[in-house]
Amino acid sequence: QVQLVESGGGLVQPGGSLRLSCAASGFTFSIFTMNWYRQAPGKERELVAGISSSGSRTNYADSVRGRFTVSRDNAKNTVYLQMNSLKPEDTAVYYCTRPSVGGAYWGQGTQVTVSS
Repeated sequence: QVQLVESGGGLVQPGGSLRLSCAASGFTFSIFTMNWYRQAPGKERELVAGISSSGSRTNYADSVRGRFTVSRDNAKNTVYLQMNSLKPEDTAVYYCTRPSVGGAYWGQGTQVTVSS
């Protein structure tokens, strides 16, 4: 079965960096676009970044463009989200997702808290 396991979240000061990882299993990772979403308390879920199956194309939310970088290693079945220059408004649970017919598969999420 499809499994997505995020890791790398934590508490970081404003201006700091974190690297999130998402380990995928149960499907042919290299043929799927992968996305990162986030959800903060009381806010709508937001698509943060996406990456094509080969990694040649990426897209970002305006709120993170220039600060976050999405990448993937198809040999390791892992997608990453490098987050730099973090701001308090980046505080959220971050989820890795894989599209599916009629919806998507989601991981359990990893908490990112940006606070001094």
